[in-house]
Parts: sequence; structure tokens; C-alpha cells
Amino acid sequence: MILVTGGAGFIGSNLVRGLNRRGFDDILVVDNLKNVDKHRNLNRLRFSDIADKADLTALLSKLSGKVEAVFHQGACSATTETDGTYLLHNNYETTRDLCLWCQRENVPFLYASSASTYGEGLDGFREEEACEWPINGYAWSKFAFDQWARRNAGSFKAPVAGLRWFNVYGPQENHKGGMVSPIFRFHGQLRDEGVLKLFEGSDAFRRDFVHVDDCVEVNLWLWENFRGFEVFNVGTGVDRSFLDVGQILSKRFPGSRIETIPFPDHLRGKYQAFTRADLARLRAAGYGREFLSLEEGIESYCRILDATGGWYR
Repeated sequence: MILVTGGAGFIGSNLVRGLNRRGFDDILVVDNLKNVDKHRNLNRLRFSDIADKADLTALLSKLSGKVEAVFHQGACSATTETDGTYLLHNNYETTRDLCLWCQRENVPFLYASSASTYGEGLDGFREEEACEWPINGYAWSKFAFDQWARRNAGSFKAPVAGLRWFNVYGPQENHKGGMVSPIFRFHGQLRDEGVLKLFEGSDAFRRDFVHVDDCVEVNLWLWENFRGFEVFNVGTGVDRSFLDVGQILSKRFPGSRIETIPFPDHLRGKYQAFTRADLARLRAAGYGREFLSLEEGIESYCRILDATGGWYR
């Protein structure tokens, strides 16, 4: 059995799909379905069982000797979350306890870290402490577990890999509300209104946008090939501006236009203006697959957005 936490979420459901495409159906999906619309992400997936995240601790006691890998995508992913106690429990303590269970079971543990741990990126985007300076609670919760794993790596007997997602976009993110990717948001504005509203300065806001299919490929490759402990950046290694994204998308909607709006005060000091993954560590580990370009990824995603609204059917 393969355990996927957050399996009804964005990256998690795509990961289950990736496992299905490789012939794996004995999958336990663990998630919080309080937002019942997430069920759409599961409609075309094959899995053997599903459980609520609140039952995970009790469930683990019954799974000893039955799990061959854990892909831990479950977390609060809102960079605007201000409840530090909730983030500590949900993102740090749960991840730590699940990692310890995997060590006792000698089961590979692949977990979601985040490029938000680099903050403004003033010291670069290498997977090392000198570059890390979280600027919001979500980023800190991810950073806290990375630090715990580093301190305890010497005692790990099963593989542990942290994947620092950069700006991920792609199918099945519809439920994420205000945390959807710019590609999803911009496509919807252009489709519904014919007008794309960008923050002032969007030509200078540059991010490393990575398609979720590439995130799945890295996850599965590490499971099959990596041993030991490491934190890896997962991005394209190329930064593109929000204006680039808007211009690529607007070409799909003849007659559309781009407008600028003021930058919101509540995001000042909490907004990454620049990200670009340093892929040296991932390449050194042996991962050689090329990542989709922004143009390729947007074209692939828009075909699904246009056909189904963003879900695999």
C-alpha cells in the first residue's frame, strides 16, 4: 500500500494520478474533505481506501508492515494563515510524527517543503540555511520541519526527501480559493471578463513557475532512485514575470486587454517578488529530465481548463 496525505488536494491528487498511470492502485488517500468540492479531484482516480486526516494517528497503528511509501502532501498551504498554533500542529508536528513512524517502519518518506522558506531570496535559492529566511507563518512551519529533519538525519534508516515546490500550477487546483495559481486566476478573468487585472509592477515580479506534472515526476523518481536524506528544490530554474504569464494567456483570448491595479497593502512585506530554483542538488542526485517551459505548461493546462474547467475527466 502507498499512503498519500493531501491526496484529494492539488499536488496530492496529481500524484495519485501519476501512481495510477504507473499501475499503482493500492493507495490510501488521507485528506480533510471539509471542502467537499475537493471530491472532484478524486473522480477519475483509483485508490483502495480513503480516510480523514483527523484519524491518521489512530490509523497508523493498524498499518504496520503494510505501507511501502508515504507521500506527504497534506498541510495548510495558505501563506496568509495567521494562526501560528494551527500551523505548528498541522504543518510541523504532524509531519514530524509521520516521519518518525516511517523510520520505525523503514518506509521511504517524501514530503512537501516549500520555496517560501527562502523568503525574499536575497541570499539565493540554494537548499542551505544561509539562504533561508521565512517571511510568513506558513513558510516558517515548513522551514521548522526541514530544520528538524536536518538535525535528526543521522538517525534515519529509511529515505527522507523534502521537495521545495516553487510556484506550482496545473489541473485540479480549483478548490484552493485565494491560493490558486496566477495561471488559473488569469485564465478565469480573461475568459469571463476579457480583462486581466495585474498588480502594478508585475513586469518586475518574477517567479519560477513549474507545472504539476513535473512535480509528480520528481516525486516518483526520488522514490524509485534516492536513498538517504536531502531537501531538493523543484522548479524549472527559470524565472518569468507575471506580465509574461498574462501576455501568454491573453493571446488565447482575442480582443482581451491587460489593466493594472494597486498592489494590496496586506501583502506588503509578505510577498515574494522573485524566485528561481537552483537545481544543482537535484541534478547532482541524478534527475536529468527537462522541465516544461512556461509556454508548454500553460498550453497543456489551458487545454484542460477550456475542456473541463480544470479537472481531469
